Amino acid sequence: MKVLVTGGTGAVGRATVTALVERGRRVRLLSRHAARDVAQWGDAVEPWSGDVSRNQGIAGSAEGVDAILHVVGLVADAGGSTVDQVNVEGTRHLLREAERAGAPRVVFVSSLGADRGSSDYHRSKRQAEELVRAYPGEWIILRPGNVYGPGDDEISLLLRMVRTLPVIPVIGGGDVKFQPVYAGDLGIALAMAAERGDLAQRTLEVAGLEETSQNDLLDRFARITGREPARVGIPEFLTSFGISVAESVGIPLPFHEAQLTMLREGNRISADRVNALVDVFDITPTPLDEGLRILADALPEALPSEGFGALKRKRYWADIAGSAHTPESLMTLFRDRFGELLPDFVDSRAEPDTPQRLEEGATLTMALPLRGNIQIRVEEVTPRRITLCTLEGHPLTGAVRFLAEERGDRVRFEVQVYDRPATLVDHLMMRPLGEMLQSTTWQQLVTGVVRLSSGRAAHDVEHVEDVLDQRQAELIDEWLRDLIMAQRRSAPTPPGESAAVSAEIPVSERTATELRPEA
Repeated sequence: MKVLVTGGTGAVGRATVTALVERGRRVRLLSRHAARDVAQWGDAVEPWSGDVSRNQGIAGSAEGVDAILHVVGLVADAGGSTVDQVNVEGTRHLLREAERAGAPRVVFVSSLGADRGSSDYHRSKRQAEELVRAYPGEWIILRPGNVYGPGDDEISLLLRMVRTLPVIPVIGGGDVKFQPVYAGDLGIALAMAAERGDLAQRTLEVAGLEETSQNDLLDRFARITGREPARVGIPEFLTSFGISVAESVGIPLPFHEAQLTMLREGNRISADRVNALVDVFDITPTPLDEGLRILADALPEALPSEGFGALKRKRYWADIAGSAHTPESLMTLFRDRFGELLPDFVDSRAEPDTPQRLEEGATLTMALPLRGNIQIRVEEVTPRRITLCTLEGHPLTGAVRFLAEERGDRVRFEVQVYDRPATLVDHLMMRPLGEMLQSTTWQQLVTGVVRLSSGRAAHDVEHVEDVLDQRQAELIDEWLRDLIMAQRRSAPTPPGESAAVSAEIPVSERTATELRPEA
């Protein structure tokens, strides 16, 4: 069976494609950057570059498929696109291609409450549903509740706020109830809908079994993170105005105005309706606490291209003489003792069960002064090299790389940092204090490694930094994306086979146009 999926970068799309691949289905992914997006699934997914909202590249995408899963959608106008362009016209364009190709089944992802909601999003989904019902082949409509998982823009944002802010704005008192569904559960349901021939011409509502609210989520996240920021309520009559003002000045809020409207209208399955997740697909929903704990360590990486301002490369190193350690044994020691090598102002045990050893795929949570809890993920571990990436919510977007290598009769231990501030606010904070703390952190860490080695540094810790140009920044972004995708596939990069430009010249010695790290 071959399935066309539209959109694979959001929480729902990734979970759906993953579920299809795990069930042995062949998948064609239609997205604007499909060749890049499919990398996390390797050869299991075929890329098809196109944009449904602009009817670009769609022709031929449905050829030879047994089902179409139309996942892509937009909650609020953003990035030059409107909800009507994506949700209504995008659906219209895709259905035309499906009918031309004779696709036997179309599964459309709508939204819980689309039949009664007055928000622009629900109105657009209602119009799209009408288009789907006119499709001459089999059609199935799924209306999921609020979806949460890595990459969602509501509950994940609330988690990041709990970790990093001293005060949380609580919308409308924070007690409005909604019924979320874990992205992984929804992905399985969508994969099953694409396969099943007994669901034609049905509209199904899917959600988890538990209702929650903003206040309830804050309580749950407090237990997970050990942080409990103060809560400041925004009165109901000021809610819409407050959201508009906050969004205009770049203050993050866990709900857009459109999303708040949907919550007010009741983002829940009413008692007289069936929850298809359980009663149709026979899926046991992930308990909310369990799903939130998974989410807590599954936030996506923040690439340098997502940040603000110039991308900098910073290097800190020491050449160690008189040590009995090889580069490999020194790196093993460093991996084991990473947490204790950090300065006292960096708390490496900020949250319960945070790993202290650098293992590939591990997510580490640390507390920084004036910033709260931040996260990094170990993307790559080799005998002489370890690479970490920052996750969403970190004040910096980018990566840190640790290297050990022979330099004559000495061993060099080096820290390479490629980063830019995540936001304008982070940029302003980095200038007076952040850069000083960052430099102190890495210099102390290098000094600590020298001490662990039982050798001595030929000189004090050396430090240089420079600003990368646009082309260099693109190379770093591409290198990190390759590492992230390889890690997501749970397949470490084979020795000598990385996304490197050169395997012979260390990155610290390259010319300005050859910045991708060595293999």
